[in-house]
Amino acid sequence: MAASRFRWAWWLLAWTALALGTIGIVVPGLPTVPFVLLSAYAAARGSARLHAWLLAHRRFGPVIRDWQAEGAVTRRAKWLATGMMALAAVVMFLTAPRWWMAAIGTAIMAIVDAWLWLRPEPRR
Repeated sequence: MAASRFRWAWWLLAWTALALGTIGIVVPGLPTVPFVLLSAYAAARGSARLHAWLLAHRRFGPVIRDWQAEGAVTRRAKWLATGMMALAAVVMFLTAPRWWMAAIGTAIMAIVDAWLWLRPEPRR
């Protein structure tokens, strides 16, 4: 009963996360994969159609299935995320009004990157 009552909220979260993930494809510093994973999680609770589409998607589907099955991230995705975070760090250091602002953002990305590299790789 409670799940069906909040189905619209899960649906809204799924589409919002997917939109942010899609924007993250072209905007350095805005992650794609976490938003796509959040979208799949929310869609499973709010939109069976969107969830099925995400799982069948050529790009997003394998990432979602690997994460759901094993909590795994491919090496290619890890390297891509690391590169994008490094680019975002450079941009922050070049544009931040104070060096410590860029340092805080870079430190957070370094922690996320370390966690990411500790995730297993898919057993294909």
